[in-house]
Amino acid sequence: MTTLTNLIIILILSVFSESSNEKYLAHTYVPIEPHHIVVNDSAQVRAFRILTNKCNVCHENRNRRRVFTENNMNDLSSDVYKQVFIKKRMPKGKKIKLTSEEYQDLLTWISSIKNNKNGNQL
Repeated sequence: MTTLTNLIIILILSVFSESSNEKYLAHTYVPIEPHHIVVNDSAQVRAFRILTNKCNVCHENRNRRRVFTENNMNDLSSDVYKQVFIKKRMPKGKKIKLTSEEYQDLLTWISSIKNNKNGNQL
């Protein structure tokens, strides 16, 4: 709460301050990242974000055995590859689509899992 109060005070002062004070505030203000923003944007983090937002939405209701978690996602990577890229069965329906970037992120994650299983380094 103190941090939020300080941030509000800094924002108010920056709006109403003179140009000399604005320079000072610009140098002292340190943005605080919200807790939901992930700083480490690795292939696994991006893949988990996709699995959560695009896959689990349906799996939670229709296929509870295959809900993706951080603990099981790597074990299910070969199934994801088969269903999304080989059989092209997922995601089902017309509402949920993967962008080309999301497809690429999933492929990067799956490749990294396969490389790690084969003992290769990335």
